[in-house]
Amino acid sequence: MGIEIQILDWIQGLRTPAGDVFMPVITSLGNVGIIWILLAVLLLIIPKTRKTGAVLAIALVLDVVLCNGIIKNLAARMRPYDRNPVVELLIHKPIDYSFPSGHTAASFAAVSALYFAGEKHMWKPVLVLAVLIAFSRLYLYVHYPTDVIGGAVLGILCGYLADKIAGYNMMRAGR
Repeated sequence: MGIEIQILDWIQGLRTPAGDVFMPVITSLGNVGIIWILLAVLLLIIPKTRKTGAVLAIALVLDVVLCNGIIKNLAARMRPYDRNPVVELLIHKPIDYSFPSGHTAASFAAVSALYFAGEKHMWKPVLVLAVLIAFSRLYLYVHYPTDVIGGAVLGILCGYLADKIAGYNMMRAGR
């Protein structure tokens, strides 16, 4: 864990006044997965993107169950600001456990759902936003690097599984 705190402290050295305004805004886009939920709803409403919306919705459900419902509680990892309380937080302290990063998991579930659903143009800008959200969690000192990596891996897995589930259900429905 020492190297992870060193990485976070190094990132703290990169802080700027603009970053201190920008990063809380970026991280707030991932709060309760709201941006991804809104995207899923929008995609579900548009007939042409309904399948993609279904894949995204399934990925988000898998993510919330696995990440927030199961893994965080099993890992029960303290957050970095609890280990190094001298760092001034720019956001309210999250009340759940640290591993894996839920913001990152939901963001990468969205990216991978779009990718696996075949949205060739949509997944790329979403990837940029997902990476920014993941980095914001480190910048804001609320996650360790392995929390973010674990969240990304879990999110990708959820997006992949969601595409398989949606494909299986469409095959069973004869579409």
